[in-house]
Amino acid sequence: MFESAEVGRSVTKESFNREEPKLQTELLKAQHALQEARVQVAIILSGVEGAGKGEVLSRLCKWLDIRGLQTYAFLDEAEEERERPRYWRFWRVMPPRGRISILFGSWYSQPIIDRAFRRVGKAPFERELNRIVDFERLQTDDGALIVKFWYHIPKKLLKQRIKADKKDKQHEANTPFFKKFFKRFAEFLEVSERALRKTDTGFCPWHVVEASDGRYRDLETGRILLAAFRKRLAQLPQKDRPVKEMDAEALPLAEVKTATVLDRVDLTQTVSDKEYRKVMEKMQKKLYSQAWSAYLQRHNTVAMFEGWDASGKGGAIRRVTAGIDGRLFRVISIAAPTDEERAQHYLWRFWRHIPRAGYITIYDRSWYGRVLVERVEKFATETEWSRAYREINEFEAQLCEHGVTLMKFWIHTSAEEQLKRFKEREKLAWKQHKITEEDWRNREKWTAYEDAVNDMVAHTSTDYAPWTLVAGNDKKVARVQILRTFCERLGEAID
Repeated sequence: MFESAEVGRSVTKESFNREEPKLQTELLKAQHALQEARVQVAIILSGVEGAGKGEVLSRLCKWLDIRGLQTYAFLDEAEEERERPRYWRFWRVMPPRGRISILFGSWYSQPIIDRAFRRVGKAPFERELNRIVDFERLQTDDGALIVKFWYHIPKKLLKQRIKADKKDKQHEANTPFFKKFFKRFAEFLEVSERALRKTDTGFCPWHVVEASDGRYRDLETGRILLAAFRKRLAQLPQKDRPVKEMDAEALPLAEVKTATVLDRVDLTQTVSDKEYRKVMEKMQKKLYSQAWSAYLQRHNTVAMFEGWDASGKGGAIRRVTAGIDGRLFRVISIAAPTDEERAQHYLWRFWRHIPRAGYITIYDRSWYGRVLVERVEKFATETEWSRAYREINEFEAQLCEHGVTLMKFWIHTSAEEQLKRFKEREKLAWKQHKITEEDWRNREKWTAYEDAVNDMVAHTSTDYAPWTLVAGNDKKVARVQILRTFCERLGEAID
């Protein structure tokens, strides 16, 4: 892949000065068109240390409208990044729709470095490359444009440049990273070529640019970037768009109800008040101790609650948090996305709340909204919610591989029990705020939601992140089951 980049290419100063203004003008036009179309763009600058990536970054900041631009350099990991799954730092810097992020280094840097220095074996390296492909597919499927540049320079020329630039303290050859890299040039080249070949996909290709001549390097970067911008703009008319509103009659219910996983939940279970109080007190004391043990062991915990409207999610969460020191947890209530959240991939707002090591985050509703309410209400296209199963499994796998204990609860009630609770909420003044017209509309689509829940459990109940289906007709039974499961899972983790 690098062979063709080693042929010397250059651009005269006159040619560069003649072409630069036209290229900048077209880039600005395309940037503003992408901004108007609300397309998010990530530009990755990678390559051989000493090839002038910093100069390319400066040039792009000059050519593009800086008001729609943000730049990030990935050097050492901060403490808050080490305490979370690796991709947390990358989700944070993905641009909102209509803006551009330039990433100096990226999700490629650490895997290539670790493999070149033989810190990881071949199999873990290949798995990481597969994860990169999945991450890039996830972003581009959602409409993002990722443009990847690899800047190459032959080792022989690099030696010459080092000698010539010894006195230039601002040159890349004088950075602390360069000496370590240069000693293992051959290993870096071999590992990098494998990484590029494995991750050079149709939806997110690599662009290898010869960097021997700075003017050629910069012009070629601009030309490639302009072509990528124009190609993405040309695709806009074909892009699927979600339906924001749909008449309830347009979504027919199945005439014959098919069996689902929810039919296996025993809703007849009950527990006496005395037994309930006894078990809850015991479990909450146990959870209090476990939460502090998890804190001391720097162990992250994520729990999320889904279920029917009026199934008792809020009450269950309150019983769980009653057994945890208030300094150790956060509860994130998920409602309709804000303008800021709509400008990002739907998983972004959940990545941003992943807890630091030792802490607990509880989500009241979650990322499963994509395959539940967004599916049934047609807020997401079939293509979008169908691919979400794979995206969610990958998201949860990254959490669990980092060591996060992930718990997923679906609280199930019967349609009759839900109706009873709806009517109770309408009668009691202090509960009236809990019942809305939307709750009644959702109830009309009960069968469609049952099918969505069935598919959700079938596709996303994995060995590392299984679903817990909770019998919710008796709220006391549900709370006991949830608290017991919470203590069991957390206990396994800290033991």
